[in-house]
Amino acid sequence: MNVEAAKGLIASPQVTWAKAYYFLYYGAAAALIPYLAIYYDMIGRSEREIGVLTGIAPLVTLVSAPIWGGYADRTGRHKSVLNIALLIATVAVTALSTVSNFMILIPIVILYAVFISPVIPLVDNSVMAMLGNARRRYGRLRLWGAIGWGISAPFVGWLIEHSGIHWSFISYVILLLTGLIVLNKLPVQSSGLTSNFWAGLRAFSLDRRWLSFLALVFMGGISLSAVSSFLFLYMNDLGSGNTIMGLALTTATVSEIPVLFFGDRLLARFGSAGLLKVAMFFIGLRLIGYTLTSIPVSFLWVQLLHGLTFSAVWIAGVSYAAEIAPEGLGATAQGLFSGTVLGISAAVGSLLGGILYQAFGAVVMFRLMGSSTLLVLVLYLLVERRIMAGRAA
Repeated sequence: MNVEAAKGLIASPQVTWAKAYYFLYYGAAAALIPYLAIYYDMIGRSEREIGVLTGIAPLVTLVSAPIWGGYADRTGRHKSVLNIALLIATVAVTALSTVSNFMILIPIVILYAVFISPVIPLVDNSVMAMLGNARRRYGRLRLWGAIGWGISAPFVGWLIEHSGIHWSFISYVILLLTGLIVLNKLPVQSSGLTSNFWAGLRAFSLDRRWLSFLALVFMGGISLSAVSSFLFLYMNDLGSGNTIMGLALTTATVSEIPVLFFGDRLLARFGSAGLLKVAMFFIGLRLIGYTLTSIPVSFLWVQLLHGLTFSAVWIAGVSYAAEIAPEGLGATAQGLFSGTVLGISAAVGSLLGGILYQAFGAVVMFRLMGSSTLLVLVLYLLVERRIMAGRAA
């Protein structure tokens, strides 16, 4: 695809709908996710119960995202899966806002996690298929998700502060249902495999390139999970106020925009696998950076690395999954990537980070995990170099 054709595609109505969907979906996420723990606390749930409720989603995502992706690829019902998933996720969130009993909350949270987990993998798969040879420009569409998050978070926070926590759920439902309308304007990939599906899945699951990529994603995701789970707790221990914490979140969101916007150039320069290695390097630096000062406002500088860590990992993962997936297994590949970074990595990172935090404190925890990330990267590069040298010989 030449430059003019790529520019024409990026300006097409389909791409505009994709941008709108990312804006609405991540705007909805910003309205709900940061406030769930607060809601659980307000309805009388203990810290341990809150930990269980917030830890369910990553574990469910690990299993459900790849399964949904495989089902969509096997049957070709990508659009039906998306519509049903969004509707049931909306119902689950509405039910969540009306319940306070812990034993009833658990199945509702599981239901929500099961049906929200395939949404972004399926949308990303459709967007990458729509972009075709221009798929390196995926980041320019995805950055509208960061913009949606950045606009929604402070606005919904203001609504909650002035009118109550129920506005978190109301805002989420409105944005998600609006997104459902927009989604049906987007060309959702619907091709399916029949007899070749299981053979293709088996070969793909044993592809060493894919497995080594996911292994690196897994390690990076663990460290990123430690940041998302414990940074604000660490800042609170240091005496940080809510204003600085809010600025830290805003700084992280803003840092995503240039990385997403110039994602095509980063991919052209480093390739998908190379960009993941760059992200791993900055993940290690980011975690160690938090331990070099005890002044919370200084963390804002470290937060500028968020774009070169999370956003770079996401661009690299979505792009590599689209590149390496066999014909007709795109949604499965996106589900496996999403399940790794948002599922098992998030769960392990929260669990391991919590154990280290309680045993040694935040400084040691961040330094150990940051150093481990850099060490894994070095070992990976050494093994890769040896393999390449062996092939050359």
